[in-house]
Amino acid sequence: MPREEDDDRETFSSPACSMHEFADDFAPSSAGLPSLAHTGAGAPDWPAVKPWRAEMRRALLARRAALELKDRQQRGAHAKVRLCAEVDLEPYRVLGIYWPIRAEIDVRDIAIRHIEAGGVAALPVVVHKNAPVEFWPWEPGTSMRRGFWNIPVPASGTAVRPDALIIPLVGFDAACFRLGYGGGYYDRTLAALAPRPLRIGLAYAEAQIATIYPQPHDVPMSMIVTDRAVHRTVTSE
Repeated sequence: MPREEDDDRETFSSPACSMHEFADDFAPSSAGLPSLAHTGAGAPDWPAVKPWRAEMRRALLARRAALELKDRQQRGAHAKVRLCAEVDLEPYRVLGIYWPIRAEIDVRDIAIRHIEAGGVAALPVVVHKNAPVEFWPWEPGTSMRRGFWNIPVPASGTAVRPDALIIPLVGFDAACFRLGYGGGYYDRTLAALAPRPLRIGLAYAEAQIATIYPQPHDVPMSMIVTDRAVHRTVTSE
């Protein structure tokens, strides 16, 4: 999905999809993160939440960028092992993925295994600005071009409908709401898909915050997987 481009890309390996033992005693710290001042009755509305999210986004991106490359690679591999242990992706024929930017966890190895098992992997492509995106098939060797925000996308393709999505995120809360880059593309796309695909958010554990103050347009993830834990919605679709 469209996100600002960054040249800090991590290499990727292909860990086996089996569970290992990880420490789960991580407690996300709120140190250095912005707080939302709200004195009115009820939940804060969008005019109050929008600038707070912009500040939180900057703080969480800086936190992620501060992780050492080797640490990110190791923990990203741990998160992907958790994901594969938690979800059998094979029944979901079309798997939507993302091109990794800004120190995101690289899932192209998962996509390659999915393709080798007979599935289809697809990348999001902005066809019309501020509209739902299309997903175009991708595999190693696909001819690529620079898309929206200079993120690589297939040079050409026919849209496919994803059965499952692995979705990057900047932050998330315990209710599995996702803080993205602020473009709204995933929310618009998910709102347009009926039925909705399985939605798997993927992040480092430090991305967890108390709440994103969800708004009516926010679509929760079915689950969020980190290098430390798996978080599920109360009622996963």
